[in-house]
Amino acid sequence: MKKSTNGIGLAFLALLIIPTMANSQNDNDLPPEATEFYEPVPKKIQAGSQPGEAPSDAIVLFDGTNLDAWQNAEDGSTANWNISDGILTVNPGSGPIKTREEFGDVQLHLEWRAPQEIKGEGQGRGNSGVFLMNNYEVQILDSYESKTYTNGQAGSVYKQSPPLVNATKSPEEWNVYDIIFRSPRFNKDGMLIKPATVTVLHNGVLVQDHFEIKGPTVYTGIPHYTAHADKLPIRFQDHGNPVSFRNIWVRDLD
Repeated sequence: MKKSTNGIGLAFLALLIIPTMANSQNDNDLPPEATEFYEPVPKKIQAGSQPGEAPSDAIVLFDGTNLDAWQNAEDGSTANWNISDGILTVNPGSGPIKTREEFGDVQLHLEWRAPQEIKGEGQGRGNSGVFLMNNYEVQILDSYESKTYTNGQAGSVYKQSPPLVNATKSPEEWNVYDIIFRSPRFNKDGMLIKPATVTVLHNGVLVQDHFEIKGPTVYTGIPHYTAHADKLPIRFQDHGNPVSFRNIWVRDLD
């Protein structure tokens, strides 16, 4: 007669389940205060009272009045983009601008609008870009009713990751980017130990979900990391189109 092993199997399962049940019962016997902690205490800040308004711990990069926080990205001279009615607009041909202050991990808020006079198509239509750490681009483009390669449209990590959806508004409306960026980490020998990541909300819609950036933005070829400083400027691109900006602020997350 063949010997049954059902009893052995059930006994083995009981050995696995009983300690788990005992631990669960012990955990449930803990007083509520055993799972409460009071330090560290989160810093108190004042959130903006209006959509897009900077919180109290933000560094305001553009409030509609001046470009004191910016300089020409090519030669360090005074930034020469146009300000009118509280709006900053690319001065085509004047060159990109970058922040005077340098940043690593950040929360970045900016609002942008494509030129209201529609010209061009694809990459020639309402093109600019925001470069985190002067190297990693989130594309700005009039992608409302214009076709281009998907990893080059608005909300993309340029030439690396297309947006999850196209949330671009018409040129008559303002687009909003809220970007969470974590900088790459290098060891003392310059070897990459952790790639940069970026999360992007475009008009409140998630379009990049903690994407691991493959390296600095390049137009041709494959991106590769090269060790750089822990903090670098934020750069805005002059691509020859009069793209407009407002309400630019950043929170240092380092």
